[in-house]
Amino acid sequence: MSIAENIARVREEIAAVCAETGRDPHEIVLVGASKMNDAAACREAVEAGIDALGENRVQEMTEKLRQHAYDGVPLHFIGHLQRNKVNKVVGQAALIESVGSLELLFEIEKAAAARGVVQEVLLEVNIGGEAAKSGFAPDALLAAASSAADQTHVRVRGLMTVPPADADRDTNMRYFHQVQALYVDMNAKLFHNECKYLSMGMSGDYQDAIRAGATMVRVGSAIFGARHYN
Repeated sequence: MSIAENIARVREEIAAVCAETGRDPHEIVLVGASKMNDAAACREAVEAGIDALGENRVQEMTEKLRQHAYDGVPLHFIGHLQRNKVNKVVGQAALIESVGSLELLFEIEKAAAARGVVQEVLLEVNIGGEAAKSGFAPDALLAAASSAADQTHVRVRGLMTVPPADADRDTNMRYFHQVQALYVDMNAKLFHNECKYLSMGMSGDYQDAIRAGATMVRVGSAIFGARHYN
């Protein structure tokens, strides 16, 4: 199937889940995770009506920006962002979804201040407590969000999470519900319920993520096809 056909199918599945749960499908932001797909594939997704495109790697993002791969839709940075590469992302990405430490947050603030912009971000929650994964521990999230709210060149728009890859479906759903509860609590206590984005779910579990309250899903292989790693 073509990228356009895959996007249409994903949209249909999102609409079906929203009908099942009493939600409006227009509330769900569909981000095409375009890692390892070329500029032509990105442009095809834009033409087919994708809401945003998300990149995991700074070098790949930079190269595709030069090729105008994302023209017409917002660009999200959705991968692990190293502090020494922040300058290449701030002001280029409409949303950095993967802010998982105060050190990274402060580096983004510094870079955004230097450019005279306000960078929108999501705070990443390490819901599975994985040692090899970045992200705030659930019990540290409110303090981190409070620090983020104090910054003048960073604007928190919500939360993002990636559950452990080996979690079964029931455990995955439990993680999704836990992050949704954190999102509601943080939003009410610190942001006057003005945050809009709860980014959860990828190709294999985006329907369950929507059932648990996600407002943004990051879909890669279900749109672009299987990735082939060398």
